[in-house]
Amino acid sequence: MVFGIVAPTMDTGRPIESEYPAFAAGYVALVPEADVLAALTAQVAEFQALARAVPAAREEYAYAPGKWTVREVLGHVTDAERVFAYRAFCISRGELATLPAFDENAYAAASVASTVPLAALVEEFALVRASNLVFLRRLDREAWERIGAVASGPSSARGLAFMMAGHARHHVRVLDQRYGIRAA
Repeated sequence: MVFGIVAPTMDTGRPIESEYPAFAAGYVALVPEADVLAALTAQVAEFQALARAVPAAREEYAYAPGKWTVREVLGHVTDAERVFAYRAFCISRGELATLPAFDENAYAAASVASTVPLAALVEEFALVRASNLVFLRRLDREAWERIGAVASGPSSARGLAFMMAGHARHHVRVLDQRYGIRAA
């Protein structure tokens, strides 16, 4: 249940290599679970706990010059979530056009995430993820496995869902290893 909405679930299965671009193999590998929808659901609480572990004074910390702050990392995770979900939506509906690339550094530079408190950024992530989960849970098998064109390579809604979960996990690792931030 997400925000009081009960949605059907299915055995999603794991994507095969043709369902995501080569660059995303590392993200997909970070999701060993067979049920990506459960993994996506659990990540909301993980990010909330992570945000509670960050002292206010560390929200604007970057581990090196030119690197993103903690706030900007969370803004980036939410930006990527939106992009992956939009792609999954388009592909699930049979879009034939090639979907555009995503330049995360350009998006981060245009973002105001550095000015937004971490708690608000995590709330935004939770809302975006909740909406995406409602959408993903309503896909039938055909839509879930349909392959579409993205500038970075062929993708399916299932592959993109695994990319969402793996991308978020990647950044949790970065926050731990490079920023010294982990949930208590």
